[in-house]
Amino acid sequence: MKTLRDILDERVVEGSRALWERIDAGASVQETARTMPGTSRDVPSDVGRIRCFACGHCCPIAEGQRGVCKVRFNRGGKLYVPYGYVAGVQCDPIEKKPFFHVSPGALAYSFGMLGCDLHCSYCQNWVTSQALRDPEAVSALITAEPEFLAKDALAQGAEVMVSTYNEPLITSEWAVAVFREARSAGLRTAYVSNGNGTPRVLEFLHPWVDFYKVDLKSFDDQHYRKLGGRIEPILETIRALHGMGIWVEIVTLLIPGFNDSDPELRRLTEFLAGVSVDIPWHVTAFHRDYKMTSPEDTRPEDLARAAKIGRSAGLRYVYCGNLPGQVRGMEDTRCAECGEIVIRRLGYWIEEYKLTEDGRCPGCQAAIPGRWRREFRGQIAAAPFLPRSRGELVRIRTR
Repeated sequence: MKTLRDILDERVVEGSRALWERIDAGASVQETARTMPGTSRDVPSDVGRIRCFACGHCCPIAEGQRGVCKVRFNRGGKLYVPYGYVAGVQCDPIEKKPFFHVSPGALAYSFGMLGCDLHCSYCQNWVTSQALRDPEAVSALITAEPEFLAKDALAQGAEVMVSTYNEPLITSEWAVAVFREARSAGLRTAYVSNGNGTPRVLEFLHPWVDFYKVDLKSFDDQHYRKLGGRIEPILETIRALHGMGIWVEIVTLLIPGFNDSDPELRRLTEFLAGVSVDIPWHVTAFHRDYKMTSPEDTRPEDLARAAKIGRSAGLRYVYCGNLPGQVRGMEDTRCAECGEIVIRRLGYWIEEYKLTEDGRCPGCQAAIPGRWRREFRGQIAAAPFLPRSRGELVRIRTR
């Protein structure tokens, strides 16, 4: 019986040469694909190592070996990467990603693959992200073509195509293939990512990504190392995305005892404000999940304290999330000039929308930073959107 790894290794293509290079430049590298470890064939000694640039680990990968992500590997001196499948798709309000300054009320068609370059013990998408690390993380695969995903997104009324659920940086070749079709179909595109990027992968993505949510998990490098990464690549990604003109929103999951101290939150928000005071910062509530069964879940007052620190640091758009109805007033978008509420929210639902066609406050006419539509086409609702469980993911239609 084939293992999940065997199945995944059949759904690959050669990685973009923009995202890898040979380390042993002088080696004579066999160009034909080789079998992976576990076979009786010997690997020739003249096959060199390669380096992958899809994420901040910049893994050196020997013949027959894999990067930290477990899904990008060296076969015959070439990098092979995931392609041609999804582990699930779903249409949600774009506010769930969360993007609060992008086409409010729009539906976002989300797709994901398997694997991640980090191993967060509280991951809420661990079934997909940790699939090759944790034997309990098992997720069915659905064969897919980029053209069909774009058509399915349109059929479900989506306006934005989003790569998410696993870490999209490590499956960027597939994401770009899907985004090409999405753009041709009139959809906009987004990444929901941990932000552990490199200059090469960001340049590779730049022509194809409109919006980018970065999960800034902490402002302490030691905390990041516990999760399997480093903080500096994430900070550089945020700076680079903003400099490229890609719309960026930041999320920090507030975990009691891990990243919620006032000094750490002050450093984090001062960094963001130093990049741009107009970057929306979402501070969201932790709940016990996966391997993290303590501490206690985040309280509304914890979110309010963090939001106050963010505003004191100069951030003009700070939001509290994951506790709909319990943080009233901190889910709304207010004009930074006059304080008028221009978008009132409850959870993922829009209760009131007052932006002008060109994205301005109707009162003082100040421009609200974001990527707005000329008209609001969502639904004004009186109850929060309740997301479906993992088992209720939309299945791709075959015809």
